[in-house]
Amino acid sequence: MPVLMRPSPSSPSALRRGLVGVLSGVLAVAGLTAGTGSANAGTTAAPQTAVKAAAALAVQVNQLGYLPDGPKRATVVTTATAPTAWELRSAAGATVASGVTTARGGDAASGDSTHLADFSSYTGTGNGYTLVVDGARSHPFDIRAGLYNTLRSDAMSFFYQQRSGIAIDASLAGGAAYARPAGHLGVAPNKGDTSVPCQAGVCDYSRDVRGGWYDAGDHGKYVVNGGLSTWLLVNSFERADRAGTDAALGDSTLRVPERGNGVPDVLDEARWELDFLMRMQVPEGKPLAGTAFHKIHDANWTGLPTRPEQDDQQRELHRPSTAATLNLAATAAQCARVYAPYDAAFAARCLDSARRAWTAARANPNLIAPDSDGNGGGAYGDATVSDEFYWAGAELYATTGEAAYRDAVTASPWHTSSGAFTSFGFGWADTAALGRIVLATVPTGLPAAETTRLRASVTAAADAHLAAMSGQGYAVPLPSTAYVWGSNGQVANNGIVLAVAYGLTGQQRYRAGSIESLDYLLGRNTLGQSYISGYGEQPSRNQHHRFWANQYDASLPNPPAGSIAGGPNAALQDPVAQEELAGCKPAACYIDDIGSYSTNEVAVNWNAPLAWLTQFAAETTGGDGGDPPAAGCTVTYGIDSAWNNGFTATVTVKNTSTAPVDGWTLTWTYAGGQRVTNAWNATVTQSGAAVTAKDVGWNKAIAPGGSVSFGFQAGFTGSNPRPTAFTLNSAACG
Repeated sequence: MPVLMRPSPSSPSALRRGLVGVLSGVLAVAGLTAGTGSANAGTTAAPQTAVKAAAALAVQVNQLGYLPDGPKRATVVTTATAPTAWELRSAAGATVASGVTTARGGDAASGDSTHLADFSSYTGTGNGYTLVVDGARSHPFDIRAGLYNTLRSDAMSFFYQQRSGIAIDASLAGGAAYARPAGHLGVAPNKGDTSVPCQAGVCDYSRDVRGGWYDAGDHGKYVVNGGLSTWLLVNSFERADRAGTDAALGDSTLRVPERGNGVPDVLDEARWELDFLMRMQVPEGKPLAGTAFHKIHDANWTGLPTRPEQDDQQRELHRPSTAATLNLAATAAQCARVYAPYDAAFAARCLDSARRAWTAARANPNLIAPDSDGNGGGAYGDATVSDEFYWAGAELYATTGEAAYRDAVTASPWHTSSGAFTSFGFGWADTAALGRIVLATVPTGLPAAETTRLRASVTAAADAHLAAMSGQGYAVPLPSTAYVWGSNGQVANNGIVLAVAYGLTGQQRYRAGSIESLDYLLGRNTLGQSYISGYGEQPSRNQHHRFWANQYDASLPNPPAGSIAGGPNAALQDPVAQEELAGCKPAACYIDDIGSYSTNEVAVNWNAPLAWLTQFAAETTGGDGGDPPAAGCTVTYGIDSAWNNGFTATVTVKNTSTAPVDGWTLTWTYAGGQRVTNAWNATVTQSGAAVTAKDVGWNKAIAPGGSVSFGFQAGFTGSNPRPTAFTLNSAACG
């Protein structure tokens, strides 16, 4: 990820964006020969290996699909100047809708000549649709309610699987291939993280900084990136709580070891990082007490592949920074507000940490993290921290209501600057927008007129993103100049701004724009590439990572489903990209190769907005449209993935009666000795061969013609036959 230079709040029109610093994988090129090399490349899909050639005709769609009541648009690459006929075809080949395209002309980011095919008026549901234009056929896709439920769960599972300091359980991670021992708990050959010294000259003591998330494809842990990512996860819950849909993120909805403890699972996951962030705070009685160490990582880059428990490098704490300290202040203040109903003692600890961090940052405003500190881990340099002061002050004021924090917020130039939101989007180095979002959405003591102005700034930013989307061939909420390191994360971040605007206004154009942002990430782009592993016909498979490194070592897995790749980066900041992508158009500067860390790494700050956005999209249950069948229910039972002794499955229940279902219990029997081990979006129990799945509150209602989906993981020995019959509330389903 590059450092993105921010505009000055006093001159927001002077947008300055640079690609400086060397971050989480740059020097890892030294490790590219450390694995088994290209001899194992044939064990998975071959990486894309050339600059994209101009397509004569292509139909690019969201390869996962579309919501029944959401936008349904595709991009057609064609040199035709006149409107062209399109047909939407069912899996059986029947034409279910038709129309003509709208010519859009040249798309600056891709160089493609494009048309738009809009089939939003079609509200039927089903699997395996294709869009056909002038003989060219799209990848197949679904139209159904519950479309994003599994992706929401998988995007969150990424964080569990990135945890440091805990053994990763196969039953929670999706199979034995993803299980691993705990990393960095002081067990040889690890040299951390239970007693980590500082770099020479930084401090004369060691700290226990176990836990947290590995940041990206390396083993580093960074307060600024972890802070932003934690904030997004907790904010996703706080937003859902305001909308009355927080049960979807409640206890026992995700695959985390803490499930069943009475705390929403998304907050359990965020707490794993929050505990680490507070361990990074300099203790009382030490120089710079209350500040936060900027990061902890290996003294030198490890090679690829290296599992966490095999890392033999010395771990080091790096000098505290004001930016890290304010990230801690902001996330800990948010924690104090959101966790209070579930764990008052933890919330109080968070608030104490936040106050101490704020005081320490005010006393030490010029502890700047340098761009040069990039050996063994990313630099995360940030020379401007006025935006972090604004964000942290906003969170502390929203939580406490205290005048000192209010005054700090209203005195900040970011409070009135039009540059708080930019076309590139917020990020770990650009946090003023987060302060705006807090003040626009959380009730505070600010005057009503002030709150109205802040909310208007959010909707104005959302309108700018919609305008950018409408002027492009692929409807991306980014300008053509914004294809930088982590561009996919920026797409998702701007999608969040659109969703926040929808929450403030209820205006459907913002909801539609937010959901349409996911189309780009799931395949409606110039490469026809789903950047999310496990989703779509052409998903990313070889993201840069030291454990999910199947391209280098066939005994290791590919990244788990729900992991998003960084995305196109026109600067080509790694040797693989430079060799394979020279001359690429900005939106095509991507290659699915483990060596391309500047286009194909994973990172917590990219998966966090993906999780936020898919949670928002999943809240819409939709409807099938048309007249529902006369009576009954139907059940679709699909196995998503399977391995030698286990599998994951998704079950979709459709209400085909004319009456709504208010609370549901689905039962079936296994004939092969299968045993359900955990589930999401339903409470699943098993007695012998009989399995019972019950709603989890937020999804208890199934409208006539509507559907609900849930998933589970199970083990088996021998065969794995599918159930032959289901009952819904004691009535047989078809």
